[in-house]
Amino acid sequence: MNSQTETARPDETQLGYAMKPRQLVMMGLGSAIGAGLFLGSGVGIQAAGPAVLLSYLIAGVLVIIVMRALGEMAAAKPASGAFSVYAADAMGATAGATLGWLWWAQLVIVIAAESVGAAGLLATVWPGLPVAMMSLLFMAVFTAINLLGVKNFGAFEFWFAILKVVAILAFIAVGAALLLGWLPNVSSPGLSNFVDHGGFAPKGWAGVGAALLVVIFAFGGTEIVAVAAAETQDPVRSITRAIRTVAWRILVFYIGSVSVIIAVVPWTSESLKSPFAAVLQVANIPGAAAAITLVAVIALLSALNANLYGASRMIYSLAERREAPRFLAGVDRRQVPVAAVLASVAFGFFAALLELWYPERVLPALLNVVGSTCLLVWGMSLLSQLILRRRADREGTPLPFRMNAFPYLTWLGLALLGGVIALALLTEGPRMQLLSTIALTLVIAAISEIARRMRTCV
Repeated sequence: MNSQTETARPDETQLGYAMKPRQLVMMGLGSAIGAGLFLGSGVGIQAAGPAVLLSYLIAGVLVIIVMRALGEMAAAKPASGAFSVYAADAMGATAGATLGWLWWAQLVIVIAAESVGAAGLLATVWPGLPVAMMSLLFMAVFTAINLLGVKNFGAFEFWFAILKVVAILAFIAVGAALLLGWLPNVSSPGLSNFVDHGGFAPKGWAGVGAALLVVIFAFGGTEIVAVAAAETQDPVRSITRAIRTVAWRILVFYIGSVSVIIAVVPWTSESLKSPFAAVLQVANIPGAAAAITLVAVIALLSALNANLYGASRMIYSLAERREAPRFLAGVDRRQVPVAAVLASVAFGFFAALLELWYPERVLPALLNVVGSTCLLVWGMSLLSQLILRRRADREGTPLPFRMNAFPYLTWLGLALLGGVIALALLTEGPRMQLLSTIALTLVIAAISEIARRMRTCV
C-alpha cells in the first residue's frame, strides 16, 4: 500500500507523534458518542419502535467493517490525510483530492453548527446567556486548544470522552436499577414496553429502514481515528488497538443506552424528544433535564474539538500533496499546522457573527446544509481497501494488520452501504441531502481535475 501521491512518513513527521495510544482509543469512542446519541436516538425509536435495535445492529456491523478496513490501511501507512490518501493510492489523485475536500468542507460546516448548537443548548439551562457570544467563546477556546499542540488536544479530548463514557455508564446503571425495582418510590415497567403499543416492530421493516438512516449518521465521525493515527506514538500498534476495541464498545454503549430508553419510555411518548431526560424523569431524579442538557453540551463541544482537529489535518494533507495552497502545509515550532487550523475555524467564527445578526436562524440553516458525507467516505474507503489489499497480496507486500475474511467482509460492507444509499434515495429528506452531496462531490472532482491539468501545463 505504498503511496505514489504523497511522501509517506518523512513529511508526515512534521506533525510529530505526541498523541498517546489511550487518547486515540478515547477519541474514537468520543467521536461517535455525541448529540446523535444523547438527543437524536429518540427520533430513531419513534421511527421504528423497539425494532430500532435491529437498525443499530445493522449500522454497527457496517461501522465495524469500515473501521477494520481503515485500520488495515492506516496501519500500513499512517497519514494525516487517511482515507483521502488511500483513495488517491487506489483510484488516482483526483479521487483522493475530491474525498479530502468534501470531508473538510463538511467538517467546517459541522464545526459551526456544533458551536452554535452547544451555545443554544446552554442557553436553555441559563436563559440569560447570549447564544452568539457563547458561540464565539467556544470557537475561540477550541481554536486555542488546537493551536497548543496535539499533546494538549489529545489530553483535552481524552477527558471529554471520559466524561461522556461515564455519563452513559451512569445512565445505564440508573436504568437497570429502575427496571429491577431498586429505586425508592418508583415502579418498574419491566420489559412490557418492548412488546406493548403495537409489538416489537410496530412499523415493520419500513420502520427499521427509516430508523437506519437516522442511526447511520449518528455513527459518523468514527473515521477520524484513521486521521489521528499519523500523530500517535507507535501508530501501527495504536491504530490496531483502537480498531479492535472502539467499534464494539460504541455498539455496546449505543445498544445499552437505547435498550434502557425503550424499556422505560413507551416508543409512542412525546418525551422522546429528549430521551435520556425522559428516563431520568421517570427515575424521579431532580434536575434530570438540566443535567442531560449539560452532558449534551459537552458531547457537542467534544465533537467540535475532534472535528476541528480532523479538518485541520485533512487540509494540511491536501496542501502537502499540492491539492490545496502550499501555505496550509506549514507547521510551527510545536508542530501545529497553524494556517490549516485557522482556515478550518474561519467559517465557525463567521457563523457565530451571523447568529448575532440573525438569532435562531443560523443553526437550522447549517443543519440543512449538512449532508451524507459519511456514506461517500465509508464507501470510498471500502473500495480503496479492496483495491489496495488485492494489490498488496499480488505484490507480496506484508501488512502489519490484516482485515479478516477478506474480501467477503469488504463486499458485505459495500452491500450494506448500498442498501443504506437506496433507502436514502427512497426517503424524501435524506434523498435531497444525498443528491446534494453527490452533486457537490462531482463539482469538487471537476475543479480538482482542472487544477491538476493546469499545474501540469505550467
